[in-house]
Amino acid sequence: MSAVVAYLDVAATTRVDPKVAEVVLHWMTEDFGNAGSRTHEYGARAKKAVQQARSFIATTVGAKTEEVIFTSGATESNNIALLGLAPHGEKTGRKHIITSAIEHKAVIEPLMHLQEARGFEVDFLSPGPSGRITTQAVMERLRPDTLAVSLMHVNNETGVIQPVAELAEKLRATPTFLHVDAAQGYGKLPADLTAPIDLISISGHKIGAPKGIGALVTRRRGWDKVPLEPIMFGGGQERKLRPGTLPVPLIMGLYEASRLFHERRDNWEREARAMREQLLKALSATRFTVNGDPDHSLPHILNVTFDQLNAEALIVRLKDQVAIATGSACTSASYTPSHVLQAMGLNDEVAANGLRFSWFPAQTADFDPLPVAETIAHMQPAQP
Repeated sequence: MSAVVAYLDVAATTRVDPKVAEVVLHWMTEDFGNAGSRTHEYGARAKKAVQQARSFIATTVGAKTEEVIFTSGATESNNIALLGLAPHGEKTGRKHIITSAIEHKAVIEPLMHLQEARGFEVDFLSPGPSGRITTQAVMERLRPDTLAVSLMHVNNETGVIQPVAELAEKLRATPTFLHVDAAQGYGKLPADLTAPIDLISISGHKIGAPKGIGALVTRRRGWDKVPLEPIMFGGGQERKLRPGTLPVPLIMGLYEASRLFHERRDNWEREARAMREQLLKALSATRFTVNGDPDHSLPHILNVTFDQLNAEALIVRLKDQVAIATGSACTSASYTPSHVLQAMGLNDEVAANGLRFSWFPAQTADFDPLPVAETIAHMQPAQP
C-alpha cells in the first residue's frame, strides 16, 4: 500500500504506538521470564510487572487491582462474562438477558448461543435512528428473572455513546448484573467506566496496544464477587477464569498504551474534534447523511451514507487516497447491510452503503480531506 494513503480505520485497529512497541520488545527479548515461574529473578520481574500493569488498568476504571483479569481482547472478555454468568442464571432460575440489536457480534453471538442451546430468553432492544438505547427502555424490560443487561459503551460503527454510567446506577439497586463491552470507549470516556458496572470488557488494539491483549473487569458488589464460572480450563491463572501462560509482553504493551493514552487524552479529544469539523466541512461539497446522533458520539468516528453511491465502489475508488471501511471489520467481508444501521430503522440501501471514517489525529496530521471529498462529489450523479 502506498505511504500516501491516509489510514482512517482506527475503529478496526490502531497502529501500535512506537513507545509501546519498544516496551513489548523489551519484555520479549530481555525480561522474557514467565510470570508463573517462582524460582528465579526472571519470573519474579515478570510477575511484578504484570501486577503493576493490573493495578494501573484497575485505576483507569476505578476498580481494585484484583478485579482485573487479562484476556486476549474484548471478544474473549465478552464470552467469559456472558457465558460465565450463564450457570448462575441456570441455578437461580434467572434466564432472561437484555441487550441491544446494535451490539458487536462478540456479544450477539454468545447470547444467541445461550438462547438457542441453553434456553435463555434474550431481549434485543432497537435504538431508533439516533443509534442510542435509552436507560428507560432497558428498565422497562427488567424482570425479576433478568440475569444481566449487556450494553456496549460506544458503538463501533457509528461512534454513538450509550448511557452505561446512568444504567449502572439504576441497576446497582437490583440483582441484575451489567456487562459493558468497552472495546471502543475504553480510555476515551474514562468517567463512564468508573460507574458501578459489574463487568467491563477492554480491548488494547483500539488505543495503540498490540492485537491479542485485553482485560475483563469483574467488579464486586460490596463483598460479593460476580458469580462467574470459567469457560476454559487448564492452569488456574487469572483467578481460574482465564487459564494459560500470561503474555507478559502484550500485558506490558497494554499497560504502556493505556498510560500514554491517559496522558494524551485531552489533546486527542481536541484534535479529533478539529479533524471531524475539517472532514465535515470538506464533505459539504457532497450529498450525505450522518448515521447516528452526532450530539452523543465520540469525535473520532463518523458514519455517513452518500446519496446515490455504492459504498463498496466508493471504497475501491478511494483506495489510493484513504483507508476506510463499511461497518465492523469482523463482518465487513460479507458485503451485507450493516445490522447496526438496520437496527436503527434505516432502510437497506442506507444500511448497505454506510461508510465509517475513524481516525487518530496524531496519525493523520497531514491528511487533507478535500481531494477525497472532490472524488466523492464527482462520483455522485447530478441532481435533476
